[in-house]
Amino acid sequence: MTFQYQSLAQHIAQKIYRSELKIGQRLSSLRQFAEQHQVSLNTAKSCYELLEAQGLIYVKPKAGYFVQSQAQPLHSIAQPQHLDFDAIAKQVSNLELQIEIHEASISSDLIHLGSIQLSPNLIPIDALRRSIQRALKHSKSEDFLYSDRQGHSKLREALSAHWAEDGIFIAKEEIYITNGCMPALSTVIQNLTEVDDSIIIPTPNYNGQLQLLATLKRKILEIPAHADGFDIDRLEQAMRDSGAKVCLLTANFQNPLGFCLSYADKEKIAQLAAQYQCYVIEDDIYAECAYSLKRPLPIQYWDRKGYVIYCGSVSKSLSPSYRIGWFCLPSRLKHLRAKILTQNSAVNTPLQLGLADLIYSRAYREHLNQLKPKLMRQVEQYRQFIMQAFAGVEIRINQPQGGYALWLQLPQQIDSLKMYRYAQQHSINIVPGLVFGEDQRYNNCIRLNAGHQLSDEIERAIQLLADWAKKQI
Repeated sequence: MTFQYQSLAQHIAQKIYRSELKIGQRLSSLRQFAEQHQVSLNTAKSCYELLEAQGLIYVKPKAGYFVQSQAQPLHSIAQPQHLDFDAIAKQVSNLELQIEIHEASISSDLIHLGSIQLSPNLIPIDALRRSIQRALKHSKSEDFLYSDRQGHSKLREALSAHWAEDGIFIAKEEIYITNGCMPALSTVIQNLTEVDDSIIIPTPNYNGQLQLLATLKRKILEIPAHADGFDIDRLEQAMRDSGAKVCLLTANFQNPLGFCLSYADKEKIAQLAAQYQCYVIEDDIYAECAYSLKRPLPIQYWDRKGYVIYCGSVSKSLSPSYRIGWFCLPSRLKHLRAKILTQNSAVNTPLQLGLADLIYSRAYREHLNQLKPKLMRQVEQYRQFIMQAFAGVEIRINQPQGGYALWLQLPQQIDSLKMYRYAQQHSINIVPGLVFGEDQRYNNCIRLNAGHQLSDEIERAIQLLADWAKKQI
């Protein structure tokens, strides 16, 4: 449940980040605020207290509430530039480098600027522990036998009910539980395509997906992505002319650019999928990491013909170690059910039941409501510090609308692979832009994780990278 004071606080926070409310500007008094928004004084007070806790406003005794000073206004941070190129089907050429960088990105011995993951302090560990304990206490004897390969009915029911609160209606019979999002994508891709088939994908795109496609020996057909999404006309052209059976898309807070497609674009994509009979595999793993309290709808919401396969997990919104994901099989693909069930590995039953309890107890919803404003504030702190550290270097940073991936575009003479090697020598983990597409077109870019609190250690690591970049130019 979203409380009114949280919604109001989110609205004011957005105004602060957009500089619609200026640094040092005095806010309405509690009584004035309550009257303006037609809420109680208690609601107004709770709203201001939340904003104060987030460091967005401060109170002066007997003077009122004021907008907190920030290092640099948002509008002065330039967005990465859009690169244009022709879509040509090709194999992912750097699989060995992809694997090396992936293994390094999850190393616990390095400073966490590589893999996109939440800091433990943002994970509701106590609530997870209580839910697992309750789930075990109330489990039935059959829960300790071999589990249903489609997933436990309690979890599928819980997910269906959870999504319905956000306006996403998927029956539990269509939900298949997997050991994370990547196994879900792998299963769907293998059942819809053959080796050497082309899959349409916007780039720069999550390097883990490219690594998966390389491992499965699928070709990629890249279309240009940018800060606001990607060109739907180019997507239609690829669907119409390439003969591709599948495209792999993230519409909500794509990794690494962080964009969220408009509802008009999502509806158009669903229509194009049906028109050209090109399946859309939708990876919606970041949707619940929106900065607004309302979760954005997926492409699947507009699917009327069964050409969108909805996939996701709780790895980014809850915990990267909680290996539970899913894909949702529309009725058009029911004929694949038996084959899919033979391929789908059974998922740990106690963890499934624990997640179901977390959802039904409302602890997961409460966690999301608390996480979103924290993420928004934390990501902006990273952006401001990066600009400060790289002062004198012409860099561009994305402004995510959700999630916590940061995409830095550096001057052309900066080699991101050399920066990655340098960072490794100093126990720092980053991901070079080279692995987010083909033809080395993103070699002057890097991706950073902003899921951990901006500690002194991380600030020193970012400053070290900035100092190295300054020497290169």
